[in-house]
Amino acid sequence: MIRLFKVKEKQRENAENANGKPPGKRQSPGELRLQKDISELNLPKTCNIAFPNGQDDLMNFEVSIRPDEGYYRGGIFLFTFQVPSIYPHQAPKVKCKTKVYHPNIDLEGNVCLNILREDWKPVLNINTIIYGLYHLFTEPNSEDPLNQEAATVLRDNPSQFGSNVRRAMAGGYVGQIHFTRCV
Repeated sequence: MIRLFKVKEKQRENAENANGKPPGKRQSPGELRLQKDISELNLPKTCNIAFPNGQDDLMNFEVSIRPDEGYYRGGIFLFTFQVPSIYPHQAPKVKCKTKVYHPNIDLEGNVCLNILREDWKPVLNINTIIYGLYHLFTEPNSEDPLNQEAATVLRDNPSQFGSNVRRAMAGGYVGQIHFTRCV
């Protein structure tokens, strides 16, 4: 039994000496799937992906969305993605880092997108989520809101909603809430 451990230790030493560094960390199935998803991304020209922690940390990244139509046209909205190790069996955690006046994004950055919650399925991927987020900006949904006040204004007075969105994106106040400029 002791000899077996010595053989394993010798194999590890040989592997370290062969390439000058210890053997690499095994990737989880979630990391492998995420690598595949990222390599197959087909983002619209209005969306960008960045890895602030470098390519060694694929499980945490940022996506910026700059809608070119609708109420939010010209704004830049930053989202963080935290992908669990059991991805794709569990959806990534997505937060909006840009404070935005939106019926489906609350002031803490929580996002109401069905495919991130009850409708998540392992066949969905990062590309699908990014398109879903983009769609929230081109077609905000007042029927499933996180920000009730914004949803009510969108439903009852779309022109006032548009005015509130423009004021928020310009770095103004909507009611008592101040928004940071994002245009």
